[in-house]
Amino acid sequence: MSQDEIAVMDGGKCIMQLRGVRPFFSDKFDITKHSRYRELSDYDQKNTFDIEDYVKHLQHMKVTLNTEVDDAFDCGEVSGQEEDSPDTTE
Repeated sequence: MSQDEIAVMDGGKCIMQLRGVRPFFSDKFDITKHSRYRELSDYDQKNTFDIEDYVKHLQHMKVTLNTEVDDAFDCGEVSGQEEDSPDTTE
C-alpha cells in the first residue's frame, strides 16, 4: 500500500505486523468489550501504573534469611587464579 492508501484506510481496520508472518489486515478489537477492561487505565485513571512509585517500593524491600533452612551459602572474594593450579612463574 502507498502512504495515500494507508491514510484513507477504513478506521475499523488495522495492519498487523507479527514476527515471522507477512503484514495483514485485521479488524480492530473494541477493548471496552473485554471482560477485564475495568482493570485498564482507560477505564479508570487510578489503574495507571506508576513506575516511580514501584521503584521506590523496591528500594525499601529487605532480604531476610531463613535460619531454619539448612541451605546456607558463603560469600567471599574471588581471585583471578585457581588455588590448585601450579605456579607457572618458577
